[in-house]
Amino acid sequence: MRATTGGCPYGNNKETFMQKLDIHKTAIVDERAKLGTGVSIGPYSVITADVTLGDRTQVGSHCVLTGRTTIGADCRIFTGAVIGSPPQDLKYSDEDVVHLDIGHHNIIREYVTMNPGTAQGEGTTIVGNHNLFMAYTHVAHDCVIGNHCVLANAATLAGHVTLEDNVVMGGLSAAHQFCRLGRLAMVGGLTKIVQDVPPFAIADGNPAVVRYVNTIGLERAQISEASVQALKKAFKFLFFSKLSRQTAMDLVVKELPMCAELEHLIFFIKTSKRGLI
Repeated sequence: MRATTGGCPYGNNKETFMQKLDIHKTAIVDERAKLGTGVSIGPYSVITADVTLGDRTQVGSHCVLTGRTTIGADCRIFTGAVIGSPPQDLKYSDEDVVHLDIGHHNIIREYVTMNPGTAQGEGTTIVGNHNLFMAYTHVAHDCVIGNHCVLANAATLAGHVTLEDNVVMGGLSAAHQFCRLGRLAMVGGLTKIVQDVPPFAIADGNPAVVRYVNTIGLERAQISEASVQALKKAFKFLFFSKLSRQTAMDLVVKELPMCAELEHLIFFIKTSKRGLI
């Protein structure tokens, strides 16, 4: 990437420099920001000193990109998004060691907010690749988001939430601090999540409960029919019986043919700290 650190690479002609990088004349871009090839920045947007933008990333109008924020290549950021502003955490005291790292091919729609990590947490908020954040979604401090996730309008993640790959959150859904949402989980709109959502599950309600296996998501992910059937049987033991969780787990291990998806489900359950919905 081409860095602007050290002053304008086109000499003192700021207007020429901004035109070369497709920066609107009303945008405010700190000369220390690092901008990749083909970056575009729309009217009235603000890019501060410690921001890095990957090649071909597009920033719309009236956006604020600030803090120690790195955004990968081929991302699109729409009007009014505020990315990298200080964590909304009372323990935060202007530490300069916190980061927000966003991968490639992410779409960040209107008025999305994302915060960096905290010194008390992991120090970095991490967003993977190929994610869609619809308008008004919020990603709080120290969250970790995988790849190919979709957060519908106004979905909200509290601090330290983890989303594995291919998670879908419905509009106005919210996840409590430290919750995990497993791979290929689908959460209905307006859902309140206060514990971990298991992989491959459809979750819905206030508070959330497991409704069924996410069969459509599994099909789209090209998971084998044998694995889907094994997951359906496992869900009956784990979530739709009167068995204790441990007894159900023992039955799953003993009676069902093991596959990668079932192994992942078992590992997720065993490593849960908040318990499962």
